[in-house]
Amino acid sequence: KAPLLIFLHGSGEAGGDVFKVMTNGPWNYAKAHAEFPFIVVAPQLLVDGEWNPEQLKAWLEDVEARLPVDRRRIYLTGLSRGGGGTWDFAMRYPDLFAAIAPVSGYSNLKQPCGLKGVGIWAFHGAKDDIVPIADEAALVDRARACGVDINYTIYPEGNHNAWDATYSDPTLYAWLLSHERP
Repeated sequence: KAPLLIFLHGSGEAGGDVFKVMTNGPWNYAKAHAEFPFIVVAPQLLVDGEWNPEQLKAWLEDVEARLPVDRRRIYLTGLSRGGGGTWDFAMRYPDLFAAIAPVSGYSNLKQPCGLKGVGIWAFHGAKDDIVPIADEAALVDRARACGVDINYTIYPEGNHNAWDATYSDPTLYAWLLSHERP
């Protein structure tokens, strides 16, 4: 069985062209590294869609039924709207994930305390003009206040596309693999 990396795309990749989903995120790194150990899967939103944790859970159950997934090593990442979806999905179903890596995302959910035990590494560009860094920073602060351990990387010169630096760094993938569910 293999570790599973779920990727939730941003608004720019929504719609009917499934190949748009592979424009950003972990795809380029995976293609360039034959030893990439993850099964990578990604659902696609409709143009006006929002990430729905209940629908994502049902989709994940289908993925697990079809692919040889190590359920102790399921990882979740996403960028922009998908970064918000990463926060939402993990806060709703924290027991599903060994670790998450939201990038340039934010969630309106106010209860991050349930994420104790989930590895979290969030990324944001300090100059993000789409999703203000203050929004995600407040979420990180709320989580830390209730004892959730979070790594938080801020790219000082980064804008909204913090995912370019994040997904091209092998450290992210090694960090994900260092986490397992009991």
